[in-house]
Formats: sequence, structure tokens, C-alpha cells
Amino acid sequence: MKVLLVYPPTPDTFWSFKHVLRFVSKRAAFPPLGLLTVAGMLPAEWELKLVDLNVDRLTDDDLRWADYVMISAMIVHKESVPDIVDRCRRFSKPVIAGGPLFTTGHAAFPDVDHFVLGEAEGLMPRLVADMRRGTLRRTYVAPSRPDVALAPAPRWDLIDLRHYVTMSVQFSRGCPFDCEFCDIVVMNGRVPRTKSPAQLIAELEQLRQHGWQDMVFVVDDNFIGNKTQAKALLRELIRWRTRTRTRMGFMTEASANVADDPELRDLMVRAGFKKVFVGFETPSTESLKECRKMQNCGRDLVETVKTLQRAGLEVMGGFIVGFDNDPTDIFKRQFEFIQRSGVVTAMVGLLTALPETRLYRRLMEEGRLVAESTGNNTQATLNFRPILDREFLVSGYRELMKKLYEPRNYYQRIRTFLEHHRAEGPRLRLAWSDFHAFLKSLWLLGVWHRGRRAYWRFCVTTLLRRPRQLNRAMALTIIGHHFRCVAKSL
Repeated sequence: MKVLLVYPPTPDTFWSFKHVLRFVSKRAAFPPLGLLTVAGMLPAEWELKLVDLNVDRLTDDDLRWADYVMISAMIVHKESVPDIVDRCRRFSKPVIAGGPLFTTGHAAFPDVDHFVLGEAEGLMPRLVADMRRGTLRRTYVAPSRPDVALAPAPRWDLIDLRHYVTMSVQFSRGCPFDCEFCDIVVMNGRVPRTKSPAQLIAELEQLRQHGWQDMVFVVDDNFIGNKTQAKALLRELIRWRTRTRTRMGFMTEASANVADDPELRDLMVRAGFKKVFVGFETPSTESLKECRKMQNCGRDLVETVKTLQRAGLEVMGGFIVGFDNDPTDIFKRQFEFIQRSGVVTAMVGLLTALPETRLYRRLMEEGRLVAESTGNNTQATLNFRPILDREFLVSGYRELMKKLYEPRNYYQRIRTFLEHHRAEGPRLRLAWSDFHAFLKSLWLLGVWHRGRRAYWRFCVTTLLRRPRQLNRAMALTIIGHHFRCVAKSL
């Protein structure tokens, strides 16, 4: 059996980091972890080929070769999927589609032959048997939340690791919180399910054996959803680091209460975690209560950021505007919070109602839902009727993004971060690509692009005042270029 696995091209979003790739000579930020994991569930004797359209082209020869085509996609890939399906249909190749896009929105794709809805681990034996017989059903629905320990190691051999900035692994699924706008509970539930520490260490060891020594994104919905298991993993990671002397670094997503546990923070840093993405959403307490982001209420969010920075973690932040309870000065308050806290990578989006979320259902009941979500919160559009004036929100969002990533404001935010951040934990490998990226930044940011005066002023002051932090500072200047390009495109 010959199976072609296809991952759609990702549009220009916060997480695509498209405008960083030219600096580091890579083709994509992250590999298609879902497809790589599904590939590990297929029989070992089957022939597999993976085409990541962020890295390679899908050729006619690829399609002629395949018996089946498997597509995995997120909501953000919605617009690009029909073209892939049309090409498959021209070659009479049956398509099996799965992933978040289809789990909540498969009805929008009548030309797809077969769907896998939900998590695949419990479905694969039946799906494989039907593929062998050529008797595939239209739809396969996951009967329950599977034990994630059933997930195999990703098939790293199907991709060229050199094309990616960061590798990805998953330790847990699910989140104990219930934010109204979030689709994690819809997809993965509120009870975090984890792999064993030994299982994840084995996956990382495979990556190391393949030669990977750079950053790894632990893509959990909330890495600390099960703190006991997270701490057990971190202790094993520390031992593994000592034993193998790996230079890998880690980043992940976690809720704000990660700042409340000194032991947890210390273990993360000692294990090699360098960055953590936290959903702050808004400085408005009323808006936090509205969306049931209760874990952020009653705490000083600026101090939360600084606590994590002092521990040795760079904090990336998610922010949302467009809540019903947002005051008219929300854009000013968001800007001031982000600048004061030193959240350099601030991913701000307009609120969107994702399919099947509690927000989606509420807005539908209120008659306020006007369109389906594109999954791309960088688009200056809303798919519902807001309380605040729509034009006010859209124009305010555009101005906020441009202001946040205006060179002078952005470099000031890096200075605030460097002032509080302590470079703790193991040191990461400094690769030739890092030096090459720095040289490119000297030309593109220091000569070619607007903001060059602020760039040179920042470089010189950092070199004089914080020379040991220069490498991290330069990396952040390059990341800022990506977000500045995103802001200009709004």
C-alpha cells in the first residue's frame, strides 16, 4: 500500500514566522507533527511519502504514485485544502482527511471522500483494515478520548529536519480550564492526558539520534495542566540532558499559574525550557470574567510576567480584543500592559468564534454570528456582531499592532525584557545559521528597512550594557521583523 500524506501551506500568521525564515535559511517554522504521528500508526510495511507544502511542491508524480492521500489540516488551512482535494480527484485518488479543520467543519468539504473526526489513536486499526479491503466508510468518529500513551513516536524519517526552524513533540492533550473562546476543550477535553516521561524522552532521543540539537516546541494545550506529571517529565529531562549532554532547548504553552509554583519554574529552566507562551488575553478584569479566564483574575499580570522572566523564561503572550465587556480604552490599556511587562512577542488578535466553542454557541443563540472563522486571528475581521462598533474595533486593532511593532516601541520592549530576564539554565548551541541570520539582519534591518536608526541604537546600547545578552537580543530583533510585516499587512 502506498500512502501520500499532505500538509497544506500555512498562510501568513503569527505562528508561521514566515518573515523570519529568510534570515535563518529555513523553509518552515514547524514540521507537521500530526501527520508524522499518524504515519507512525500505519503498518510498517506500507510505503509512505510526506509532502509538506510549506517546504516542497506536490507533484503529479506524487499523486500518480499514491493509492491513498491523507490530509491533515487546521482551521487556518481552510482556503488551501480545496485545491489539494481537486488535484487528488483529477487523478482519482481517494482522500482521507483529519485534523481540527475537519473535526469541527467537515460538512464544508463535500468533495472529500473520507473523514477521520477526533483523535486518531482509537480509530486507526479499523481504518487500516478498511483501507486494506478497499471498503472505506465515509466517516470515522473517535468513540472517546484515547490514552495518548497509544500515540507512536513521530516518523522523523519522512521529513528533512534541516528545512525547519523548530521541531515539535507532544506530551499531553487537554486543559483543565474552560475559556469560552477556546476550542481545546472541544478537541481534547478538560482532563489532561499525558504520555509517560519515558515515552517522551524516547521521542526526544530519536530526534537527537537524527542529529537535532536546536529548539523543540512541546505543543501541549497546557503543559502544566497536570502538574504532577509535568514535574515528573521535567526531572527525567534533566537527567537525560546530563546523560546525553544534548544542547536542545524547549518552548511550550502554559497557563498563567505557572508563575505560582517556584519548584515548577525551576525544573522547567533546569530542563532547558527557554520560552513559554501564556494566554493573557486582556488587562480588563470584566472581560476576563466574561470569557471565564478565571485563572487570570485576581492576579497582577505584569508581576506574573516578571516572575517568569526573573526565573529565566522568555514570555510570549496571547492577547484578544473584541470582548463584549471591553472598555473603549482597551487598545490603550493593552499597549501599556504589553510595554510595561516586556512581553516582546505579543500576539494580539481580534476575538473570533471558533466552531463548536461555547462562544460560538452563545453568539449563535443571540443571533450575532455572521460567518465562520478563518482560524487566522491576524485578519482584521470579526465573524460576529460585537458590542463595540465594528469599525472602531478593526481600526483600533490595526493601529495597536502597528504601534506595538513600530521599531522604537518594540526595541524598548526588548530592553524591558532584558532588564528583568536572568539567563538561567543550560546554554544552547550557537549554530552557524544564528551567525548568518545576524549578518543578514545587519543589512535588512540596519540598512534596507525603515527603523534602521532605532535598530543601530538598540544594537550599540545592548552591546555596551548587556553584552552577554546580545545573542538573544538580536534573535528578538529578527522576530520583530516578522510581526512588523504582519502588522503592515492588516
